[in-house]
Amino acid sequence: MFCGSCLHDNTWARVLQQAGYEVSLVPAYTPIRVDEENLSSSRVVFGGVNVYLNSRWKWWRALPASLKTWLDHPRVIGGLTRWGLSTEARELGEITLAMLDGENGPNRAAGEDLAHYFATLRPDVVLFTNALLSGGLRALRKTSSARMLCILQGDDIFLEGLSEPYKSQILQRMRERAAEFDGFVVHSRYYRDFMADYLRLPRERFHLIPLTIDCSKHDGQPRPTLQNPPVIGYFARVCEEKGLHRLVEAAVKLRRQRPQFKVLAAGYLAPERRPYLESVKMLAQPLGNDFQYLGSPETHADKVAFLKSLDVLSVPTVYHEPKGLYALEAMANGVPVILPSHGAFPELIESTGGGLLFPSNDLDALVDGLDRLLTDDALRRGAAESGWQGVRKLHDFAALATASDVLLRR
Repeated sequence: MFCGSCLHDNTWARVLQQAGYEVSLVPAYTPIRVDEENLSSSRVVFGGVNVYLNSRWKWWRALPASLKTWLDHPRVIGGLTRWGLSTEARELGEITLAMLDGENGPNRAAGEDLAHYFATLRPDVVLFTNALLSGGLRALRKTSSARMLCILQGDDIFLEGLSEPYKSQILQRMRERAAEFDGFVVHSRYYRDFMADYLRLPRERFHLIPLTIDCSKHDGQPRPTLQNPPVIGYFARVCEEKGLHRLVEAAVKLRRQRPQFKVLAAGYLAPERRPYLESVKMLAQPLGNDFQYLGSPETHADKVAFLKSLDVLSVPTVYHEPKGLYALEAMANGVPVILPSHGAFPELIESTGGGLLFPSNDLDALVDGLDRLLTDDALRRGAAESGWQGVRKLHDFAALATASDVLLRR
């Protein structure tokens, strides 16, 4: 799938390169998939297949590296994982604990290999893309005097999806390892405050950088009038936590007062989420053919074309979203948004003015907000134009380059 964290890390690498920094973007577990130019290296550290086998069998760990390293080749990893990965809670818990054990765990050799590789890069700053990779931190400290920072982009969401006893054990281990970083990077004040409490760390160790997209790749413009019929859109992973069912429930209620509109949904659908999509389609039966799931756009151009086909976008997440790239992408194409008033969303609306917020879990408020955006032309056009300009002013490359320079030159 296209991962929001990978997309943003790749964007950040491009911003830093354009600003004159020498950047190495090194994938962990698997190669990354992005819909723009991929700046990541061909080398994968902590190759996912070996990490899995190391956590399962002692005899595998004892094998010479020469017999195992071929499994870390990107094409091999891609081939072995193309049919999907296990999401069984016990296996995920065991693998995550093994990673956090670091130099004392089954992936010790992989951590040492990582340290030797980074010694050849001679970095001034190392940015870990999440705290669950922190098991490799101590090995890096032995070979590098670089400043070690950690980007937090949704670590808690993964952790909260695990079952006990793994969740408590991993949280405790992660808190111990996270305390050894030199600082943390987040994209919102909300997530700074939440993760400071979650990891039991002082807020002054957190640095804020803006969530960013490349606005030059989004050529949509605010629409002067609604389409006939108007189109309400959803663009995110198809899963319960992203709230597609909430949007459909709101649309069914809205249909009672507005007979003419369509709901189009797009985004990655994991195999294990197909029953969820079927349940959403059942909810959408009163909409008939006016509800469609269009799959996941294959290219960046396909994504932009989908967003430009909308009059309004809503992703009414159940969990508190730490990023929300899809909101910026919609606004960059002149599409206003309506989002729940939790997580990073209030800050995105505050910085851009690109839409409305509704109280979390208030379905009637979502219905009312959708109705207002489809009936009040001045409100919709004002939000669309403000969002279009706000993203380009505060969430484009220039804003990220400035914030990065402050962060990295401390």
